[in-house]
Amino acid sequence: MDATALRALQAPLKQKYRDDPAIARVVARAEVALDPPQIAALLRGGALRIAGLHQATGGTGAHACSADMLLEALAACAGVTLMAVATSMACNLTGGRVVAEGVWNARGTLGVDKTTPVGIQDITMTFELEGDLDEPTRQRLVQLTERYCVVLATLRQPPRLSVAISTPLRSD
Repeated sequence: MDATALRALQAPLKQKYRDDPAIARVVARAEVALDPPQIAALLRGGALRIAGLHQATGGTGAHACSADMLLEALAACAGVTLMAVATSMACNLTGGRVVAEGVWNARGTLGVDKTTPVGIQDITMTFELEGDLDEPTRQRLVQLTERYCVVLATLRQPPRLSVAISTPLRSD
C-alpha cells in the first residue's frame, strides 16, 4: 500500500468521525477462560495462547507472562503505527524492529515487601529503523508514533479503571 491508497482508505473514516465523534469510540475486548489447575488463563484469537505465572512467581515458564504480553502489545501497536505513519509520509522505511523492555519486581507481586511496587515500573522502547531515512525523518516517525500509538497513549495517560465482580448466569 502506498501513501495515496492509505489516505484514500482513511479519508472517509476520518470524515465520519468528524461528523459524528461518538462513532469513533471503539470498544476493545479481550476474553480468557480460567484454568485453575494450571493457574492459567486461556486466550483465544488465532492460535491458543496460555497466560500463566512467570517463573519468578512460581510458574514453569511454559506459559506466557502477562507483563511480557503487555510489552508485546506496546511493541506491536508502536510498530503498526510507525509503519502507517511512514506509509502516509511516503518514507522509504524498509524494515526494522521495535523493542519494548520493562522492569517489574516479584517482591511486590508476591507481597514479599509491601513497600515494593507491583507492576512494571520502567518501560523503554527502542526503534531500529531500516531504509533510506535521514535523521530528521527518523525523529519525525518516532514523534508521530508516540502521538498516535493507542497502547503507548494509554500507558502514558492511564484511563479510569473500575473492577466489578459478576456471578455467571446458570443455564439450567
